[in-house]
Amino acid sequence: MKIALRVDASRQIGTGHFMRCLTLADALKRGGAQIRFVSRHMPEHLREMLAAKEHEFILLTSRPSGTSDDLSHAHWLGTSQQADAQDTQEALSDPVWDWLVVDHYALDVRWESLLRKAVGKVMVIDDIADRRHDCDVLVDQNLYADMDTRYTGKVPPHCRLLLGPRYALLREEFHQLRKQVMPRNGLVRRVLVFFGGVDDDNFTGLTIEALSRLNIDGLCVDVVIGAQHPQREHIESACAKMGCACHVQTSRMAELMAAADLAIGAGGSVSWERCCLGLPALAFSIAKNQGPLVEEAALRGLLYAPLPLSGIASSITLHVQALIDNPRLLRLISLRGLETVDGLGVKRVRREIGCRSIAIRGATPADSEDLLLWRNHSAVRAVSRNPNPIDNDAHEAWLKRVLSDPDRVLLIGEYQCSAIGVVRFDICADEAEVSIYLAPDHKDEGFGAELLLAAEQWLSDHRPSILSIKAEVLDSNEPSHRLFRACGYQLRSSLYAKDVSRV
Repeated sequence: MKIALRVDASRQIGTGHFMRCLTLADALKRGGAQIRFVSRHMPEHLREMLAAKEHEFILLTSRPSGTSDDLSHAHWLGTSQQADAQDTQEALSDPVWDWLVVDHYALDVRWESLLRKAVGKVMVIDDIADRRHDCDVLVDQNLYADMDTRYTGKVPPHCRLLLGPRYALLREEFHQLRKQVMPRNGLVRRVLVFFGGVDDDNFTGLTIEALSRLNIDGLCVDVVIGAQHPQREHIESACAKMGCACHVQTSRMAELMAAADLAIGAGGSVSWERCCLGLPALAFSIAKNQGPLVEEAALRGLLYAPLPLSGIASSITLHVQALIDNPRLLRLISLRGLETVDGLGVKRVRREIGCRSIAIRGATPADSEDLLLWRNHSAVRAVSRNPNPIDNDAHEAWLKRVLSDPDRVLLIGEYQCSAIGVVRFDICADEAEVSIYLAPDHKDEGFGAELLLAAEQWLSDHRPSILSIKAEVLDSNEPSHRLFRACGYQLRSSLYAKDVSRV
């Protein structure tokens, strides 16, 4: 699969768009995709990052064409949409690209329609919903009060909308570290300060000054800034004077968040990184497009966002002390964050564009030991129609029957040559009933939907006479209900049961 990404980064635009596209590109490449970045504005240190990750990169040359478009951010493009579309088409002039991912506030339906001739499908990453798109998939990882309607009339009827932090594009290390962190207990011993990679207004410096005035004994402070920060030398000097650790363009953000008890910073997409690791945040809206996100996240208890009526520095001085004195609130914010963001968003987006990393094979007698171990695990038995443990003799007899029955298909899903789950199809005429479970060691890694869809594809390839698939799910098994809904299954009936043995 060949996937191109059209994204820019500059002091004006910031690096947020680039970083989420890079996260997606890394995940797609792990799934075997060929990646190419196409950009008009890209600082040297970000180009070096792409080279280190072995992603192809094409830099579009500047054009004198005017930026007469009516979009609010048209000036960010540096040329007209038509001229940029022509340049991008030339950059993608080799054999057809399967997908084009677009993450740019200055591009809309006009540009995307022109690129249709060069690519198979288009995916847009957006979060301001201020323009129309011609796309097959749209991702908006943020939370808004009008989330269900904000793209109505702005995308084609066939467009698949992936909305909310369930689709947050977080790097793999966030999901891995999430397995190790616990909800915060509310005690504040370590603070992380981060206001984005650029921070032109130097909120970072104001925060350092505010924390120094608080003079909290034993408080450790980590400060993160980007390589382009306009006050870099001043901040490094202030950190040294205060005894803070200053991290410039760090690759250890997930580690720093996992180690912190409280974050102070901007309220953009970094909010979902903090939530994924259960890190409570004192957050401020420092850009126009962050306001609705911060407000909605605060209303849902995902962060603490006071109104900086007397300036951010004064707010920090006041509210840091208030949060330190309110450990129960910090613990609640930590729990809400962990419940809301699981760190699997990039896998869900990758699945939506058909770039899958799970291989399917038929089960064999050699799988018997693993199948019995998985089936008897408490987590699997809890959602099975028969919750009782199965002994080895009964299991061996069952497996022998299944493997010899042409109307029963038992499949094993593998990820990087390791078995991660089981799918069974029981076939009757042109219908199949599906049963699925993940190996207990892999149940929290987001493989469920990808495993099911890969198994469906195997069934389509090997049993083309099957016209429909059904699934029976226990009412209490909410994860399976979410799984089947996410994979396009529809609820057609309800099964009522009553235990009369005690009547």
